[in-house]
Amino acid sequence: MNEYMLASLLGVVEGVTEFLPVSSTAHLRIAQHFLGISLENEYWKLFAIFIQLGAILSVVVYYRIRLAGLLRSFLRAPSLRHPAVLVSIAFVATAIPAFLLKKVIGHNLENLNVMVGALVVGGVVMIVVDYVFSSRGHVKSLEEMKPWQALVVGLVQILSAVFPGTSRSMSTIAGGQLVGLTRGAALEFSFLVAVPVMIVATLYDLLKYVKAGGSMLTAHQSGVLAVGFVVSFIVAYAAIAWFLAFVRTRGFLLFGLYRIAVGVALYFIL
Repeated sequence: MNEYMLASLLGVVEGVTEFLPVSSTAHLRIAQHFLGISLENEYWKLFAIFIQLGAILSVVVYYRIRLAGLLRSFLRAPSLRHPAVLVSIAFVATAIPAFLLKKVIGHNLENLNVMVGALVVGGVVMIVVDYVFSSRGHVKSLEEMKPWQALVVGLVQILSAVFPGTSRSMSTIAGGQLVGLTRGAALEFSFLVAVPVMIVATLYDLLKYVKAGGSMLTAHQSGVLAVGFVVSFIVAYAAIAWFLAFVRTRGFLLFGLYRIAVGVALYFIL
């Protein structure tokens, strides 16, 4: 298959799954497997990392007004309860343990069996948490959150790093619901926490690639990266808008069932 077509297909996979609670990492690795791309190929490893930046950018653009408002309000009246501080708390709670566990994370990223198991277990957890806690949420906005709630969400998010297939989105949303956030508040916090977490993680992986002696890219390879980046951005932007509207009224049952079905199917296929 033409590499530009491969880049487009993988860009769609990344864009659709990055912010949905179904694990973009698992879907991207599985897509590469079935498209005949070696998981050991350094260039395609770089590609998988790079197109995440397109998805990250879509969040920044989608929430640009909200982010600008949060920055202005924090500069006017700094507070430990401010959403910017809460996002920072969740980020630090994730980043430090994830850095310490980087060897385990790197090993599991190449293990499709781990991803399959995480898809199934994460699907069950999502269904149970949403069923039990969706009606108990009392924190309706980020401005009502407390620092300890942000800390718990950050710690829960580590699971998605250690066990690829868990889904960063699923872990933060489920964690938010467990500590009293409504679906809407959990969704927004999940999206905002994704920005610093994904930027740092992606840049760290890119730095590792360069320090490991990653070869200079040809014009063709750069073009393939660009196609994947643009497709990922466009698809992720559309997915965010759809996801927000869908989940607020219908919950996470469909996504949980999807995860279980995909995990079981892949277990028998792989």
